[in-house]
Amino acid sequence: MTIRHRSYFFDQGILFECRQCGACCTGDPGIVHVYHDEVESIARYLSVGVLSFIEKYLYTINREYGIKEHADGQCYFYQDGCTIYPVRPGQCRTFPFWFENLRSSKKWRQVSKACPGIGSGKLYYKEQILQIINSTFVDHANNIP
Repeated sequence: MTIRHRSYFFDQGILFECRQCGACCTGDPGIVHVYHDEVESIARYLSVGVLSFIEKYLYTINREYGIKEHADGQCYFYQDGCTIYPVRPGQCRTFPFWFENLRSSKKWRQVSKACPGIGSGKLYYKEQILQIINSTFVDHANNIP
């Protein structure tokens, strides 16, 4: 049985629309990965040079980058909404449809309590959700200098 033919709690789809509330951008510290191609897009969007952008907003994790956070865990780019929303990293674009959140209906209920966008907005069908999950496993190693 393939992953697409398996039954999931989201077989009928999930409603979701990002409200830019900051629930996933603030709070506990974490790592928001930014890949080389994303660095260039965000720097261009902010009208700054790539090296300046990296120096001011990112830190290095192995051969990747992460977005710096304020002492309280808030993302540098969250100020009453995401200031880079149109070019936000893939990790942010795919939330809440992360594998770890969709492993079980119990975990999904926990995530739903923290995210007011879950349960309203656009209907994401099972096939779309599986494509989003699959996209988070893309190997970005070739995009890292």
